[in-house]
Amino acid sequence: MYWFWDSTYILVVLGALVCALASFNVSSTYKKYGNFLNSRGLTAEAVAKQILNGAGIFDVKIETVKGSLTDHYSPKEKVLRLSQTIYGSTSVAAIGVAAHECGHAIQHNVGYFPLKLRSASVPLANFGSIIYWPLIIFGLILGYTGLAQAGILFFLFVVFFQLITLPVEFNASRRAIQILSEEGILFDEELSGAKKVLSAAAMTYVAALFSSILQLLRLVLLANRGNRRR
Repeated sequence: MYWFWDSTYILVVLGALVCALASFNVSSTYKKYGNFLNSRGLTAEAVAKQILNGAGIFDVKIETVKGSLTDHYSPKEKVLRLSQTIYGSTSVAAIGVAAHECGHAIQHNVGYFPLKLRSASVPLANFGSIIYWPLIIFGLILGYTGLAQAGILFFLFVVFFQLITLPVEFNASRRAIQILSEEGILFDEELSGAKKVLSAAAMTYVAALFSSILQLLRLVLLANRGNRRR
């Protein structure tokens, strides 16, 4: 059965390799700057509170969440969650991550359009990620071109979500670095370290999009091959 193993798998392998390299880069960069403590002795939680208050945001709670690098901002709950390895840390890596999540809170507060669009796209992206593969498999097995095409269409929702995620993440990092600099929270090499951590993290989103585009190309090739064999 050619759709289980065929030459197009090289696209899957290439995408997985790019994602693995991006993941290794962010892990090694975080490890390096996770040992670089800021000169003011500020914790990530304290910095997050300072940034939010400085932006006039007083209704966002800061909580801890289990895990490592599981940090995120929840717009619906108005809660900024910092992972256990970040919350009380004084490293420039932790402060960079906390500031980045504050960037998302600021985006929400000012009504940043790409963030709104990404939030609105979540249900379609989630549904698309579940349904696309069964539709394509059954479409190829049964020879129903329409089913395979529908699966590809649903996968496009996933790709679109990852695409719109890029400006959201890059903008949050830009806001974070700007605030850390202007507020004098980090200095010189400290700021450079935080920027490198956030840049490495941003590349994981780029890698994920690249991998999904390769997967989309593979699905199109499989669907077209199925048409020719009918």
